[in-house]
Amino acid sequence: MNLVLMGLPGAGKGTQAERIVDKYDIPHISTGDMFRAAMKEETELGLKAKSFIDKGELVPDEVTIGIVRERLGKNDCAKGFLLDGFPRTVAQAEALEDILKSLEKKLDYVVNISVDKGILMERLTGRRICKSCGATYHLVFNPPAQEGICDKCGGELYQRADDNEETVANRLEVNLNQSEPLLAFYDEKGYLRNIDGQKDINVVFEDIDRLLGGLGE
Repeated sequence: MNLVLMGLPGAGKGTQAERIVDKYDIPHISTGDMFRAAMKEETELGLKAKSFIDKGELVPDEVTIGIVRERLGKNDCAKGFLLDGFPRTVAQAEALEDILKSLEKKLDYVVNISVDKGILMERLTGRRICKSCGATYHLVFNPPAQEGICDKCGGELYQRADDNEETVANRLEVNLNQSEPLLAFYDEKGYLRNIDGQKDINVVFEDIDRLLGGLGE
């Protein structure tokens, strides 16, 4: 099965990706992993990507698309793959269509884990970390016994700067604006399947599993 996994920050994409690849024995291919592997192998495209990353610049589409093409052509993708973090734009999605056509493959589904923005804000701003031991808590899902105090070492809990409301709201807005045209593109193609990510983690996976199970029928 050939899948693209989408979802805004805090939607639980990482957890569901792990479960999908474990159950269906397909590689989880994230953009970061692809870049790191290509750079480690010192492929021509990997070295090109490194030259941009080292300068703190975005890797151009042509390099990213070339690395994706190489990765999807590897043997471990023969049974399928789960793409995560690519495509990010309609141009990249169109390039992916061309790549798959050249490999005589096609997408089965684009699985989008959908969660209300307000709930994502609650999930992403609720994290607290212990200054002393680094233990992680969540004000809603995993609160400490005593507010502001670590259960493990008694250290002070703090909120990371990138977890505050303003930063999180900006991050969600950027991701939302980026994903909307892509979701529309895949909806038009007939690949898009929305999964309710506001349910319990296990129920979310059951819904995904039910969807993917049908591919073998």
